[in-house]
Amino acid sequence: MSGTEKSKAHAEQAKGKVKVKGTVGRAVGNERMTAEGAAEQAKGNTRHAKEDIKDAFRH
Repeated sequence: MSGTEKSKAHAEQAKGKVKVKGTVGRAVGNERMTAEGAAEQAKGNTRHAKEDIKDAFRH
């Protein structure tokens, strides 16, 4: 996995998990914010999985 793509994947995972949307959404009971945070985390997980697959075929 290239360093840049790996960094992007980790950033998206963290953005959905730790950042304002997921955490604050749960704290205030805002389902939309919680869903957006979960979507961002899933996007990061997907990107990370894609890069892992690419790595598997390179080696």
